[in-house]
Amino acid sequence: MHSNPLNYHVNCSSEAIDSKTDATLPVAIQRNWKKHLTFIFLFVWILNISAQDYDTTYNRQKGEPLEGMDMTWLNGGDRRPTPTMAGKFFTPTIMLDANATHSFNNPIDHTVVGSTALARNDEMQVSSANIGGDFSYKGARAHIVMQFGTRSTVIPRNDYSIYRGQYELATVYRYLCEANAGYHFNVLHGINVDAGIFMSYIGLNSYYQVENWEYQASYTSDNTPWFFSGIRTQIFVNKKLKIEPWIINGWQSYGMFNKMPGFGGNITWCPNENLKLLTNDYYGTDAAGLAKRKRFHTDNSILGRYYKNKESKGISQMAFSLTADLGFEKGDGVNGFNNDAVKGPAQYFASIMFYNRVWFHKNKFAWTVGGGYMKNPGRYLVLYPTGDASPLPNPNNPTQTAGTHPFSANPGDQFEGWDASTNFDWMPNSSILFRLEYVHRASNVPYFAGRGGVTSQTGYTTAVLDPNWRPDLVKSEDRIIFAVLFRL
Repeated sequence: MHSNPLNYHVNCSSEAIDSKTDATLPVAIQRNWKKHLTFIFLFVWILNISAQDYDTTYNRQKGEPLEGMDMTWLNGGDRRPTPTMAGKFFTPTIMLDANATHSFNNPIDHTVVGSTALARNDEMQVSSANIGGDFSYKGARAHIVMQFGTRSTVIPRNDYSIYRGQYELATVYRYLCEANAGYHFNVLHGINVDAGIFMSYIGLNSYYQVENWEYQASYTSDNTPWFFSGIRTQIFVNKKLKIEPWIINGWQSYGMFNKMPGFGGNITWCPNENLKLLTNDYYGTDAAGLAKRKRFHTDNSILGRYYKNKESKGISQMAFSLTADLGFEKGDGVNGFNNDAVKGPAQYFASIMFYNRVWFHKNKFAWTVGGGYMKNPGRYLVLYPTGDASPLPNPNNPTQTAGTHPFSANPGDQFEGWDASTNFDWMPNSSILFRLEYVHRASNVPYFAGRGGVTSQTGYTTAVLDPNWRPDLVKSEDRIIFAVLFRL
């Protein structure tokens, strides 16, 4: 859930390409790491300068995707018309996402429940600091983006495949949000074949908040995958149409849940610069150890810009995005859309979200309003609460749940959620955005962090749990978010 309107997260040119630093490391090692990183970027910078006269006559494709079209308005797309520091062999990526949020539930442990964008209340936090870029040479290509911040914990915790086998995949990959390599073929309007970790756009939104109209995504986006691990082929049939098949390990997973990989694909069509239509579809087995339980999911969006006057000091453009998802799991004790006394309870996902955005004063300011709804019997795509309410395995003893009072996530368990939000953005230029957002979210069951939080009676993990204490989950929350989003 990336930058380009055709979900190609970099400049579409055929010449361009689609650790926490452990505080316990010895100071000398940390200093050496900084020296090595400085040397690497200095070397790449020199390489770019030396390539200014590089012969690009090997490019014989018919044209570039979206050539001559202004798609900088898209929800989930790059606001920049071109990369800031594009080079012949290397185009750097630097992003920073910092936020401060306040929940009117005032949880004593400052913990946010049910979000992949936010982690802590009433504190300034770095959600994601990203550094990396795109490398290319005569068709060979690689795209690497590292991540540091709260998202390096918030995202991997939702992957159950890491408990199959050895090597702590969540630790191995948590500081990589993208890492893939492949080859660009100069046919049609370009064909890319890549393998590794790449971003998912199921749910429309980009993983990188600087590309999205809203900060706290609606359920449709926040409860569907942000990344895939596998093989992706991007076929740009012409400048307006992209077909993209995938073979992947699974649904937002570093490993594979069962024997069969996941299969899926994307079709994106931009008939003109004011309209985008897309579908993402997926089929796989994503219930750990339940190979006969099959999952299907379809995600469909339409985005339209219905007014444009970019030089206006009043309203300069207006646009909307509409996304609707439908999916189910069937087999091994669950039965898709219908309850059955023998085959099991219904287990499906249905959701919708809509946003409208109005830009002002030559696109320097923008106002967005929107929201959505989700129904998920079986709760198989619900973001699980953390802390003492977590039903996920305890990292120190995976045979037990992390929480002593886990949120229930069994077949037949019902979940419905709805949300509404509005925000105001100030965008001095295409590299910086300041956002103030108000969000209301609700559910049919206690789910969000209430005043008592989800950690302990004191709010600290160091406290011995009072036997009478329980995680304080409530049915709604209202919050304010302030975010600073930078991209170079």
